[in-house]
Amino acid sequence: MKNSFSKKAALIGAGAGLVLFGMFGLLPGSLLGGAAGLKFAGLFFGLPLEPGIISRAIVLASMLMGVMVSGIIVITAASTTAWLISKVISVSTEDKASQAA
Repeated sequence: MKNSFSKKAALIGAGAGLVLFGMFGLLPGSLLGGAAGLKFAGLFFGLPLEPGIISRAIVLASMLMGVMVSGIIVITAASTTAWLISKVISVSTEDKASQAA
């Protein structure tokens, strides 16, 4: 019983984390990743960047990496928080049941 309740809570937390990521994590992840990509491409090709395909590919890859890292962090944090809350609830209900008996 406890295991399935914890699993359901973790899945609900992951869903909530996905929504939160869509609302608050997508834009900052791509912005920070793009800034890092510009800095990285500037080290290779010099600033200001020429509109070449390689420099654009570096910036695109770093933007995608920023979005992925942001998504992993937000979804993992929300899922872990929901799992911990479910564990606290299950422990408190076990304590109440043992005190009533």
